[in-house]
Amino acid sequence: METLYDIWARIAYYISLRYLFFAGGAYLLFYVLLRSRLFQQKIQQVFPKNQRILMEVLYSVQTTVIFSTIFLLVVVVFRPYTNLYASVSDYGLIYYLFTIPVMFLLHDTYFYWMHRVIHHPKLFRHIHLVHHQSTNPTPLAAYSFHFTESILEGMIIPIIAFTLPVHPSALILFLFGQFVINVYGHLGFELFPRGFQRTRIGKWINTSVAHNQHHKHFQGNYGLYFLFWDRWMGTLREDYDTAFDEVKNRKKHVHGELQRN
Repeated sequence: METLYDIWARIAYYISLRYLFFAGGAYLLFYVLLRSRLFQQKIQQVFPKNQRILMEVLYSVQTTVIFSTIFLLVVVVFRPYTNLYASVSDYGLIYYLFTIPVMFLLHDTYFYWMHRVIHHPKLFRHIHLVHHQSTNPTPLAAYSFHFTESILEGMIIPIIAFTLPVHPSALILFLFGQFVINVYGHLGFELFPRGFQRTRIGKWINTSVAHNQHHKHFQGNYGLYFLFWDRWMGTLREDYDTAFDEVKNRKKHVHGELQRN
């Protein structure tokens, strides 16, 4: 019979594999294989030192342990007390699909306000500074958190499971999608086309430029997936549009691409 440790180890394996494939794969592609070819799209025109990259990986290992534990507790240990349901037919396919965007909206709201709180001067140094030590983040920084912040980040799992009737597979799909988006946010390269941030839809979508600005300047652009809360609360940086345009309007060049900060 499978023990709780066996289940935890399997969860940790899949979370680690996801990190390795998406965060590690993005790093390999953008920072190694296509490093020179895509340099003009590098938001900050320098590359981080190897020591900083190593720290991002080590903190991410810690986060994997914490996320695996939270997922185990919610989906296995305390499952009878949650709103997780067993069969898609219990609520129907339409509801099943509906829960996925709802989870993203719920997470975006939770993240924005949690993020604002841990930027308070009395909390920042003790909780959020570890993540912000990556002032020029790579995709490997997607899980680079202090122990306490890892717990706060992982709390979205019980928040969803104890409030929203959701099928476990929909929860897994959401967690998969949110990590891919998180990797893009920390990519350090902008993938959206020129002028995207000014379009009717693009003005509400968080971009790699927006989150990179947050890492570089420590203030403004607190959102995760969207810019709803940043625009509504006046925390979107005034230089965001200009910064996005500057990255996308660069002419191709390779000089200085070996510089590291």
